[in-house]
Amino acid sequence: MDGPRTVRRAVVTGGAGFVGSHLCDRLRAEGVRVTCLDNLLTGSEDNVAARSHDPDFTLDVRDVSEPFDVPGPVDLVLHLASPASPHDYTRHPIETLRAGAHGTANALDLAHRKGARFLLASTSEVYGDPLVHPQTEMYWGNVNPIGPRSQYDEAKRFAEALTTAYRTTLGVDTVIVRLFNTYGPRMRPKDGRAVPTFITQALAGEPLTVAGDGSQTRSICYVDDTVSGILAAATSGHPGPVNLGNPVELSILDLAHRIRDLCGSASPVAFVDRPVDDPGLRRPDISLAQSALGWQPVVDFEKGLAMTIDWFSRLP
Repeated sequence: MDGPRTVRRAVVTGGAGFVGSHLCDRLRAEGVRVTCLDNLLTGSEDNVAARSHDPDFTLDVRDVSEPFDVPGPVDLVLHLASPASPHDYTRHPIETLRAGAHGTANALDLAHRKGARFLLASTSEVYGDPLVHPQTEMYWGNVNPIGPRSQYDEAKRFAEALTTAYRTTLGVDTVIVRLFNTYGPRMRPKDGRAVPTFITQALAGEPLTVAGDGSQTRSICYVDDTVSGILAAATSGHPGPVNLGNPVELSILDLAHRIRDLCGSASPVAFVDRPVDDPGLRRPDISLAQSALGWQPVVDFEKGLAMTIDWFSRLP
């Protein structure tokens, strides 16, 4: 894998998670040797089971919030380790904060020791419940620092500040990407996010639980496109932050209806209480990704959902 620097070996923290495992697969497909670090808090060995006999892939089950090292040369460190769904970071608030603080510091230290490029997978949640729409990288956000989502929002905001400090103070070659909602195969059916929740409910003929009146919007990006964006940023010389997401915006209620139709389901919609601090609007401005990375999503929305539904329908 080539860019400003040749990548022969990469370390992926959180590599057994949803996005991380797809990233590991893409790196291996491009001939990069991969060391995957994951404590399996929300990741799964099943996500990387296909790599079990791959001599150039290593799964190291460990908590990156504790100091660690990886023997041998490393060209690229990609830090994705963190609970990422509201269901997960609500259950694991301290682990989420430690992943954003200690985990980021340990991953940055590894990149510093190895002279490697470092990529931080941040999130659109740094924008909080935005007052600017769509969200550009210049927007500082509207975040409740002590609210029920704060453990994730502030962990990622701190991680961005720490990554910037390592770049400006220690000269570490870093890039920050802000991932907007991503969907696709390997999402956990009960991770609490809208796409897997609606799909599992529709396939089971259960009511689709829509928070509030469903007017809040999201922009969802198929995982293959997200991974392409991550690698475009990793192999660029750009420091970021760069938004990575699909700028097509739709309401949660519209999303529920579309998933129900694609599943061929007759499930009714059931409206439930909307969570505190649930963002009302979410849509990325991806102008910077387009100009600096030459990246934009290419997977059609309904095609991506159809592939995701097919994967869920084949789960035991």
